[in-house]
Amino acid sequence: MRMQDIGPQKGSKKRARRVGRGIAAGQGASCGFGMRGQKSRSGRPTRPGFEGGQMPLYRRVPKLKHFKVINPKVYTVINVGRLAGLAANSEVNMASLLAAGIVTSNDGPLKILGDGELSVALQVEAAAFTASAKSKIEAAGGSCTVVTRQAAAAEAA
Repeated sequence: MRMQDIGPQKGSKKRARRVGRGIAAGQGASCGFGMRGQKSRSGRPTRPGFEGGQMPLYRRVPKLKHFKVINPKVYTVINVGRLAGLAANSEVNMASLLAAGIVTSNDGPLKILGDGELSVALQVEAAAFTASAKSKIEAAGGSCTVVTRQAAAAEAA
């Protein structure tokens, strides 16, 4: 048995410290809180978050609905309706859209959104599709192929 193994009996309770009951009790007069000052007063503890009068952290941070995403995914977005003017059964990817002048700059991987109508069958290769865009392309008789970001970057370069 070692000193650190010794503990109180199971169920035993240490008696509460009786402060302010004279010097014989060991915590008389100031009750162990010192002579004066904020921490010696009645109702002693300061409220949670109090930083001594300094502007507290909960008031320093911005009160926004969300903080800015550090590494956001940036896509070159295009709606399905813009693809309606292309020839039937043509391949649609970032390079072909740049060549056709539908997309003017490569701002990142291609993402197809579902606004507009499509009546021609197209083979679309993009990094991402919305559910409505995918259903409209497949309803027109086309196909949707998801390409990875690395493949899309190599293809555009």
